[in-house]
Amino acid sequence: MGMTMTQKILAAHAGLPEVHAGQLIEADLDLVLGNDITSPVAIKEMQKFSRDSVFDRHKIALVPDHFVPNKDIKSAENCKCVREFACRHEITNYFEVGEMGIEHALLPEKGLTVAGDVIIGADSHTCTYGALGAFSTGVGSTDMAAGMATGKAWFKVPSAIKFNIVGKKAPFISGKDVILHIIGMIGVDGALYQSMEFTGPGIAELTMDDRFTIANMAIEAGGKNGIFPVDELAELYMKEHSNRPYVIYEADADAEYTAEYTIDLGAIKPTVAFPHLPENTHTFDEIKEPIKIDQVVIGSCTNGRLDDLRIAAEFLQGKHVAKGIRVIIIPATQAIYMQAMEEGLLKTFIQAGAIVSTPTCGPCLGGYMGVLAQGERCVSTTNRNFVGRMGHVDSEIYLASPAVAAASALTGYLTDPATV
Repeated sequence: MGMTMTQKILAAHAGLPEVHAGQLIEADLDLVLGNDITSPVAIKEMQKFSRDSVFDRHKIALVPDHFVPNKDIKSAENCKCVREFACRHEITNYFEVGEMGIEHALLPEKGLTVAGDVIIGADSHTCTYGALGAFSTGVGSTDMAAGMATGKAWFKVPSAIKFNIVGKKAPFISGKDVILHIIGMIGVDGALYQSMEFTGPGIAELTMDDRFTIANMAIEAGGKNGIFPVDELAELYMKEHSNRPYVIYEADADAEYTAEYTIDLGAIKPTVAFPHLPENTHTFDEIKEPIKIDQVVIGSCTNGRLDDLRIAAEFLQGKHVAKGIRVIIIPATQAIYMQAMEEGLLKTFIQAGAIVSTPTCGPCLGGYMGVLAQGERCVSTTNRNFVGRMGHVDSEIYLASPAVAAASALTGYLTDPATV
């Protein structure tokens, strides 16, 4: 039996001719990632090891992004711990304030992730890099510690689900709508510990930002990872951002999948995940009563990239957000922030009555820069809408695309972008 893309990458990094679903392997790592929440735990775990050195200072990335700039003393102490570790071990890819961005947008932009890599990160949305044809997955801080020390990690080889993408996107449809549609279809455990492998002619319809968004939320379907084939667009992105060599793997024709789905892009409508799970999806023809909102957040590792900001600006240009609505725009990296400024997007946002934040995860995890009070509702381009995720346990989060979020900002209600 043949192998999937993920299985081929894992076999190569384990030094094996082939691997099979369920097999336990030890694989070499190309990159180990941590942030300001997870890295301090990993650093303390490393102190318990008999060695006080990292396997390769160039293959570790430390990105303080969750509570940065520091919101309180505890977050400042966490960042100090990471900063001192990075200095002590001369970590090449440590990103201080002024250089940092939201980790899963920053690392591809910096050229640290390329096709064929095996990447672990102490953050569940590390699966983002599958958009470039890499195997990347989230792990706990203890596994991060072991990875930093040894350059290796244990994996159970995942089985795979195949998603055949066909058709062309309708107006206002983005990668966020595609992945919310999929999660609504298979559920938050529909791909539990499986590789979500995307293929088909419709891939050409998806921008790199679309692909990053889809791969980013593979974890919200329970997936071990999400992965895309490497086409000309992906190669162009890697050549533009990285000078690292990459390896392209393709699934065998007889690769085994536990399930196969066909996703027609032309049939997907603007999709919103209602509280309190990403699988609780609805399209606007299913919404019978107006849903009044209090806040809109456009940003995060899912939807804080340049395409997302451009889409939002198209809706907000020359208009003003609804009275009483708080709108928070968060460019995902400094480079995105700069480009948005040069294109006049930031001016558009501010004139429309929104605020623009420095790159940070901030409100996505209820950290700061937009925490919700009791009874408040937020339309957000983030990736999770669990109870209390963005603040009070009695607040509500509606996950949506930048188009839906921007349209809703203008009306004060959850709004179909086609009606604005």
